[in-house]
Amino acid sequence: MSMRIIPYLIFNGNCKEAFTLYKQVLGGELFLLSFADAPEEACVPKDAPNKDKILHACLTVGNYSLMASDCPPQQPFSKIQGVSVSLNVDSVAETERLFKGLSAGGSVHMAPGKTFWSERFAMFEDRFGVAWMVNYEGAK
Repeated sequence: MSMRIIPYLIFNGNCKEAFTLYKQVLGGELFLLSFADAPEEACVPKDAPNKDKILHACLTVGNYSLMASDCPPQQPFSKIQGVSVSLNVDSVAETERLFKGLSAGGSVHMAPGKTFWSERFAMFEDRFGVAWMVNYEGAK
């Protein structure tokens, strides 16, 4: 059986802003579909108050994807908790670059530094409330 596990994040109206930043920092291909642009069979009212919000987003970087949407207006929004998006990278410089780009305006839990398992590791929450970990294990 072939399977891919893909994290799916829910935002409180700022999915487009978040994924625009993620594409800028991570690169890759970004797909955004607003509620207003949903196909007719999706049964999304075109005059809904959230019509400019994101029904589905997908950022694909290489063989990996991160997906998301804005919370539908009829559902209460709950902050993302208990999960982090983890990026394993190939260099100290890449760790520092990703930390700088993604953590701006957020809160740092652990600035990039050496750990017992890693040459460089960082933990932070971005300004959209998404927790991230960036890890460079070092030369093998």
